[in-house]
Amino acid sequence: MQLGGQRDSSNVEDRRGIGVGGGIGIGTLVIAVVAMFLGVDPTTVINMAEQMQPAQQQAAPKGGPPDEMQVFVSRVLGSTEDVWKQIFRASGQSYREPKLVLFTGAVKSACGMGQAAMGPFYCPPDERVYIDLAFYRDLRERFKAPGDFAQAYVIAHEVGHHVQHQLGIMAKMESLRGRASKAEYNQASVRMELQADCFAGVWASHAGNAKLLEPGDLEEGLAAAAAIGDDRLQKQTQGVVVPESFTHGSSAQRVRWFRKGMESGRMADCDTFSTRVL
Repeated sequence: MQLGGQRDSSNVEDRRGIGVGGGIGIGTLVIAVVAMFLGVDPTTVINMAEQMQPAQQQAAPKGGPPDEMQVFVSRVLGSTEDVWKQIFRASGQSYREPKLVLFTGAVKSACGMGQAAMGPFYCPPDERVYIDLAFYRDLRERFKAPGDFAQAYVIAHEVGHHVQHQLGIMAKMESLRGRASKAEYNQASVRMELQADCFAGVWASHAGNAKLLEPGDLEEGLAAAAAIGDDRLQKQTQGVVVPESFTHGSSAQRVRWFRKGMESGRMADCDTFSTRVL
């Protein structure tokens, strides 16, 4: 990718190396001791205090310039901001920029505790994308999808969920929880994820027009989409493919919808929910 002329986003929070435990204050310990003398289990007080810890971590100021990967993430995020602002403006809407949080191992979010093993994720309540950069090593080594554009695709997909959140699509998905059967909910989840892939393709189309892409970049994105299809992941981890348990879509579906958004460049062509056959 040609990101040398791309502006940095101001919405990256670097929480790498910051522990997720907020710690228990002296005041809480004093109350716990008093509770013990009153016959109340002190662990109850401590557990309540831990639950009341702020959901958001505050990254400590870091000295020195940002590292190479932070710059890369910041510029890719800046590109998504520019593209989606333009698209929303064209339809008379205003785009809210999400934050992107870099973390190591585990992180607190408004959606609960996030673990690196979960992979990158988007949290609607705090409008943040969370990424442990170790995932990029997995993408390259485990999933055999190397390249900077493959890494950019991951960010663009999660930003696609933010677009869905702003459009009210994620709220409709959440309304199905508890009302739909597991199979129905999984199918809706697949449609949600494929739409985020299509939105990532829309961003790629506009990034190409802005001359940010180099020869081979789109192939890297398609390879990444194929590498994390449910069928391929299930085959790797359990040796058998169970289509009814898919939550993100098959490799072929992910490639198809990413390519569709990329070739069209139009958000309107990403309506996976009205399509009978995915």
